[in-house]
Amino acid sequence: MSTEKKDKEINGKNKSNVENSDIENLESINVGIVGHIDHGKTTLLKQLTGKWADRHSEELKRGITIKLGYADCIIKEDNGKYNLEKGKPIKYVSFVDAPGHEMLMATMLSGAAMIDAAILVVAANEGVRPQTIEHLMSLQVKGVKNIVVVQNKIDLVSKEEAKENYGKIKDFLKGTIAEKSPIIPCSVLQGVNTDKVLEALANVESRDFDEDKSPVFDIARSFDINKPSSKISDLNGGVLGGALKQGRLKEGDEIEIKPGLTIEEENKINYKTLKTKVLSLYKGYNKISEARPGGSVAIETDLDPITTKADKLSGCVAGLKEELPEIKHRIWIEFDLFEKISGTEKHQEINGIKTAENLLLSVGTATTVGTVTRVKDNKAEINLRIPIVPFEDHSIGIARNIDSHWRLIGLGYIVDEEK
Repeated sequence: MSTEKKDKEINGKNKSNVENSDIENLESINVGIVGHIDHGKTTLLKQLTGKWADRHSEELKRGITIKLGYADCIIKEDNGKYNLEKGKPIKYVSFVDAPGHEMLMATMLSGAAMIDAAILVVAANEGVRPQTIEHLMSLQVKGVKNIVVVQNKIDLVSKEEAKENYGKIKDFLKGTIAEKSPIIPCSVLQGVNTDKVLEALANVESRDFDEDKSPVFDIARSFDINKPSSKISDLNGGVLGGALKQGRLKEGDEIEIKPGLTIEEENKINYKTLKTKVLSLYKGYNKISEARPGGSVAIETDLDPITTKADKLSGCVAGLKEELPEIKHRIWIEFDLFEKISGTEKHQEINGIKTAENLLLSVGTATTVGTVTRVKDNKAEINLRIPIVPFEDHSIGIARNIDSHWRLIGLGYIVDEEK
């Protein structure tokens, strides 16, 4: 397979969007697009990048985002105007389009784990809705402080209604992490004020990352880029997509992936750590020699592509060989519960965590369900159905099954039992 063809298969991007040859040194951020279902998130992504992120047949049929969608662009500045076509490249942006439907909360939390900033979309004709509330709380759980609010669909309401809705959005944001965030009135479908969204993103400061630590790569997707009937000599290794949280990765690095492959033996499920080599690295369409934190990255490995097909390794963590923590099936967390249940407009108090209840935990890009075995004050011991790679400084989203829906109820951190 030619290098150019492989680039397109790994990323599925339009080269015209990412033509800057100095992309490795360009400031990069991951931006999540969140908000209630059908408020215009995926359409906004299409306007900003030229890519329609809903590519799966079920998504196209139902008209909603089910899986995380990805796209990217390079923001350019030309005499104070921000665009994608001309001027000085100033920022590389990787977008993560998260589903808004309440039943897909776990997927949204996985996307939130990757992002440095977020666009919160609120439709002017509907206003703040349950998943608007839930997604803002999720951003808080994941420590995302850079938020741009897009008041979409202003073309569907009168000027007076748009102003009233704008005021309601400001009231909603009071006392939250987005209280001082800009609110940009837009008609995404008509392309009105989308340049102002680019300007707001251009002014977002990237997070401080420690590039000297051992690399930690959160895997959000994995796939096989080979086409049916490809010649054996033309086959490419499995590809990992995600975000580098710390450290650096370069071509030739020997890495391991945990928890790794799920193996069922004698009615027991085990997990096999995978060891492989970094063959190539990509940011968008562009091949790079070294990956640093900021923006999403695709890693081509020498793994058999069957092991990465259909997101089999999504939720795993990659790092240098022998440098990742051991996986854990049992953890202690210190938790802080919200006052009310997320994703609801009426006040519903949250009861404390109890022994024997099941909780959904979002840890990095991994999602697992665990059973509470012990509770001590604001700490809980949890046995996990799917093990995780533990990092004590990583926040955990905690959700409870309420009326057959997972509702975000708080956040936590992994701790030692003795602490």
